[in-house]
Amino acid sequence: MTDPLKSFDDSGRPKPVNISKKVYAIAGISVTVFGLEELRPEASEVACLWLLHPRLATQERMTGIANSTITDWNTRNVDTPSAKGLIAVSFDQRNHGTRMVDPLANEAWRQGNPRHAQDMFSIFQGTARDTSLLIDYLAAYTFPSGEHKITENLVLGVSLGGHAAWSCLLHEPRVSAGVVIIGCPDYINLMADRARLSKLPSWTESNPPGAKVLGSEALPASFLDTVKEYDPASMMLKHVDCGPSTGPLREGTLPQPSESEQQTLRPLLTKCLAGKRILNLSGGVDKLVPYHRGELFLNWFKQGISSDGWFGDGAVSFEDIIDETAGHEVTAKMVDEAVRFISETLAGSDKAGRRGSVRESKI
Repeated sequence: MTDPLKSFDDSGRPKPVNISKKVYAIAGISVTVFGLEELRPEASEVACLWLLHPRLATQERMTGIANSTITDWNTRNVDTPSAKGLIAVSFDQRNHGTRMVDPLANEAWRQGNPRHAQDMFSIFQGTARDTSLLIDYLAAYTFPSGEHKITENLVLGVSLGGHAAWSCLLHEPRVSAGVVIIGCPDYINLMADRARLSKLPSWTESNPPGAKVLGSEALPASFLDTVKEYDPASMMLKHVDCGPSTGPLREGTLPQPSESEQQTLRPLLTKCLAGKRILNLSGGVDKLVPYHRGELFLNWFKQGISSDGWFGDGAVSFEDIIDETAGHEVTAKMVDEAVRFISETLAGSDKAGRRGSVRESKI
């Protein structure tokens, strides 16, 4: 897999100033904190942006996004010293960088890793849990005298980090907003399609093709049960009667939940997503994580959380933006949208009475 952040590096955009960074060892993890020196003494409240890097990369690859987001926020508030401060944090995902255990576990089926699906899912779910762990302790290291208080947590993830960002949004109540860049909310649909493209025996040697891939060694039944506990699509759609399955890939249109299904889903979505803001950024010609593999779920999800949807009172704000000419890459346009979204989120006013909203755009 090529480096998805290279497009942003090579975009020719003027580079923002380098933001200060300091490294801490927290819970046995090397953690880089950006923006501490730029915090003003008057900013008693601080927001923290957690940056989750792509597969086969390390935490250093998120430096450019840290510089861009913090510079934009600080520039917007140059005349308001008491405005909320912003710091950003990066750390190596599990089995990456300083935490490497087995290089093969980061590879795909085509590169000879028979446990690609399990390895990738468990790694980014572990990273999401690490984010929760680090949220517990970060302030004790960065502000031991209580000079600032972290009052808000946001997450931004790229590719593998984008999958992890979805998990942080769903399962960490302290994360109130997130940016998912070239990630997917429907892991099984993504991996079943990847099994097809990889021509795994469990796909090619069944009749019809793919009939036995779910529950095979590539995607074991016990693993599918675990995915249903954590993955956005599998976690929600297990409570919806989607009709008879025609194969391992989701096809057609997903039905909106019945009244009884809504009664089951409502407390789940209230617990996981109520009041949160999400920006989903995708590449229109992405072949590694194709937008269409998450599209059916996203359409179902957007219809439910929209202002007039069955969960419209959940006040979920969702932006779904596609860079039409982008592949599996982070373009400068994507970063512009992410920076804009983060600053708008931090500047948000009273949310009382707000209903859900959905914005769709192609750039």
